[in-house]
Amino acid sequence: MPSRRDLLALLSAVLLLAAGGRALAQGAPAAAEAYARARGAYEREAEAYWNAVGEKRQRRAAKRREKIPATLDDYVLMQPPVYSGPPAPPMPDKPRPARPPMPVIADFLRAAEQEFDFLPDLGSEAEFKRAYARAALAAGLTREQVVGVYVFETGGNGRYDTQAGVTRPGAPAISPAVGYNQLLSTNTVGLLAEYGDEYLAAVKRRVAESGGPARQLAERKFAALARMVKMAKSLPFKWSEHDEFAKNTLAGWGMHAAILDIDVGPLLQVRKLVNSVNYARRHGYTRTLTAAELELMNFTGDGNGIDLVSMPPALRARVPTANFFQREGYERNPIARRTGTVSALFASIEGRMERADAAGVHELAAAFDAAARAREADAGRLR
Repeated sequence: MPSRRDLLALLSAVLLLAAGGRALAQGAPAAAEAYARARGAYEREAEAYWNAVGEKRQRRAAKRREKIPATLDDYVLMQPPVYSGPPAPPMPDKPRPARPPMPVIADFLRAAEQEFDFLPDLGSEAEFKRAYARAALAAGLTREQVVGVYVFETGGNGRYDTQAGVTRPGAPAISPAVGYNQLLSTNTVGLLAEYGDEYLAAVKRRVAESGGPARQLAERKFAALARMVKMAKSLPFKWSEHDEFAKNTLAGWGMHAAILDIDVGPLLQVRKLVNSVNYARRHGYTRTLTAAELELMNFTGDGNGIDLVSMPPALRARVPTANFFQREGYERNPIARRTGTVSALFASIEGRMERADAAGVHELAAAFDAAARAREADAGRLR
């Protein structure tokens, strides 16, 4: 039987716990109220900031259409507000809704076969790099551009089937972006819709060059790709429509498997970069884009990209990177937040490209050089 001293100690502990619980209960509303006030003030400030960013972006777009240069007044010159109030009070544990897993390469391949009877010719890494280099050279891209974008997007050791976030077998993907310049599934759908006939022509050439079982496989691939292109063309030609289809339908997943095919994948990725080059030319930027400039157009989108690359150096040091992002994209982008200004963003990208010394960098550079030599030899035979 417990002694009187033990009973008194137990009673004291219970009373202390009860008193602490009452204090916590009384303090919780105060903490929640303080947090709500601080967070509300921050959100109002942030909303005003990002609204101003959006309005000035629209103003610059209107000037660009009229071929009027942007000035410093066309940018928000302050950095985005940062929340510095009290932390959120602890909340009761609530089950979070399960987020559907990001599809990975195996899902794209399975959907491609199921929806279109498409079996991509995967090839080897060396073969894919050679095919990519030949396509890039034929399209007018430079060695510096191709290798630089590859370095920034993959770290310099990416494979043709590298997916964002999958750094080891079994690691979760963070995006459907795949390949040497990390093409999104939304891009794949849009490119199939707009340039599908180019890719069909490439596979048709493969059919003509093949014989026996290889020809049968190429014919099967041509028929499957034709079904993909037909479906892509049937969609409304809008980014939002392509995005919804690419991310939320099996057919959209299946279309993205085309990036893994050695005949089609290099052309898809090269076309994305060439479109950025052409966009810059249409908007008066006629000199050859550096690798960093092309990557910025690939990274931020052509509209923001041309704004960045055409900005005079004197403005780059003063304009925050936030001017070229939506709020959600900026908050998820460590490079944009860390660099802060356009000049620092350029320096970060250029520095990463210059320091790259991974095996994949040398392999892609060698593939490009080999393609250039073969092209020169072919030209010499024709003279």
